[in-house]
Amino acid sequence: MSIVKHLKSTLVQRVPILSWAPTYTSEKLVSDAIAGITVGLTVMPQALAYATLAGLEPQYGLYSAFVGCFVYTIFGTCKDITIGPTALMALMTYQQIAGRNTDYAMLLCFLTGVVQLVMAILHLGVLIDFISIPVTVGFTSATSVIIMTSQLKSLLGLKISSSGFLDTITKVIKHVRETRMADLGLGLVCIAVLMLLRKLKDYKPTPKDTKPTKKQRVVAKTLWLVSTSRNALVVIICSATAYYYETTSSSPFRLTGTVRPGLPDFKPPPFETTLNNHTVTFGDMISDLGTSVVLVPVIGVLGNVAIAKAFASGQMIDATQELLTLSMCNVFGSFFSSMPITGSFSRSAVNHASGVQTPLGGVFTGIMVLLALSFLTPYFAFIPKASLAAVIISAVIFMIEYEVVKPMWRSSKKDLVATFATFVFCLAIGVEYGILVGVGINIIFLLYPSARPTVYVEKVKTFSNGIDYIMITPGNSLYFPAVDFIKTSVGKAGLNSKNLPVAIDCRFILGADFTAAKGISALINEFLIRKQPLYFLNTRDEVVTVFRGVFDNDFKYFNSREEMEAILEDNKRKEIESEDTHLLNNGAICHNQWRHSMTELNEISYGDSNISYRKVATEP
Repeated sequence: MSIVKHLKSTLVQRVPILSWAPTYTSEKLVSDAIAGITVGLTVMPQALAYATLAGLEPQYGLYSAFVGCFVYTIFGTCKDITIGPTALMALMTYQQIAGRNTDYAMLLCFLTGVVQLVMAILHLGVLIDFISIPVTVGFTSATSVIIMTSQLKSLLGLKISSSGFLDTITKVIKHVRETRMADLGLGLVCIAVLMLLRKLKDYKPTPKDTKPTKKQRVVAKTLWLVSTSRNALVVIICSATAYYYETTSSSPFRLTGTVRPGLPDFKPPPFETTLNNHTVTFGDMISDLGTSVVLVPVIGVLGNVAIAKAFASGQMIDATQELLTLSMCNVFGSFFSSMPITGSFSRSAVNHASGVQTPLGGVFTGIMVLLALSFLTPYFAFIPKASLAAVIISAVIFMIEYEVVKPMWRSSKKDLVATFATFVFCLAIGVEYGILVGVGINIIFLLYPSARPTVYVEKVKTFSNGIDYIMITPGNSLYFPAVDFIKTSVGKAGLNSKNLPVAIDCRFILGADFTAAKGISALINEFLIRKQPLYFLNTRDEVVTVFRGVFDNDFKYFNSREEMEAILEDNKRKEIESEDTHLLNNGAICHNQWRHSMTELNEISYGDSNISYRKVATEP
């Protein structure tokens, strides 16, 4: 019976829809439908824009936008999260398919899911903890700048191909004279309108402490809906304008072009491809993708878990389940020609604000994307590229987290090193290398205290009789990088203390290794040679076990300061008694020597003068 109960509990944990579906109501259905449709209006223009950012044809953005919605409904744990294409995933995809073909994007999506699945099985979500907030800030800020820079060519109406931040800036400057003023004007107007509409949702038609009327509530809800749907509204208006010009004369804007209608084919991701009339094998494709096979899954998990925590409302997040769900979204998505996907913060915020009740809201979002693929693709061809560039720029500009620099400067200046290093290297050599540099700097900062721990040295007295001794307190665990440093510090403190007893307080030493034990053994021998007492205080059992495995004799440790000081005072008393006895013995010996000397002197004085004479006579 207990086995059945355990299996049922595990099934509910791994398939969360089983926990909320039995209590689902019609009221929740209405809320989920409203939220799902609202998110659908947001995701469609974003998906088209992100596909362009990734270097793919626009329809691939829609292919990437519906599978995750359905999978997350069944396996997801956070009602607010929406899975789909994001600016960051699009940028990282572009860096891998630049100069190649779309097959690499599909394979990268599949491999992303496989790696995330392995991470979930091995419970490796803890690896995300090694990417600190300073590194994340530098990374997201740099990618935002790169993404905005990549949209300059569409905003200016330029026909150039570029890769990377520096290359894009160089080519834009070189071709800036070819700017199409119609595209530039349209793009700037779209950005201004999107910014204004973004602020519209914060407008309150009633005073702060006044209860709104029914009419005022309707006005507030309408303003919020217009603000939330701003991307769709701007793209629709721009498309209608471009369609009018295209049918009457010719459009002054550069358009998206033909979007292939219909649903994607269900097929396995490509495990080989043809590039430049040459067949590229699976192994060669993985070699071409390089470190992105690991970095893209990790970045995807980082974003998804962060969003889940943001909308958790104080509830615990099962990181393993989120990792498992995200892996399935990518694996299944790759069978529908999807690029790598993850949780979208902006769309999740829209979902939350729309009043979503369960993950079922994602089903309505997915249905809207499928309907768009079936019926609206002919109209997507008239979307001006400048309007999509405006949508992307307006979305990512708020990802530049400049506001954290000031509090970081106040609290921990060394964290700024990791932030700026990540930011600069992401811009200069690529986002994957930038984040590796940031993590590397963090690890160095993390390991440095292990190699150079703080060592507090103070001269203290026992509580009872005021006997002086030296207390040394290392401030970190005792592992091999720190052994020589601590050994030298303790030895120097012992030499400078004029042979006072030395006590090492081990309350901060949570662990030790074989190298540390050998170093402590040498330190004990050094103190024994100069006959200086060395004691260990508050030593944990696991540390004692490590030390006992290397040495046993002359290792004196105590569990409390009182116990150690009692031994110090007892040793001092014995030392004083020993000195008194020594002085008494020395006094008796001196007295006997004096009597013996006087007897010899008398013998010499009474006729033994030949001895001295003979001694002198026999001198050479």
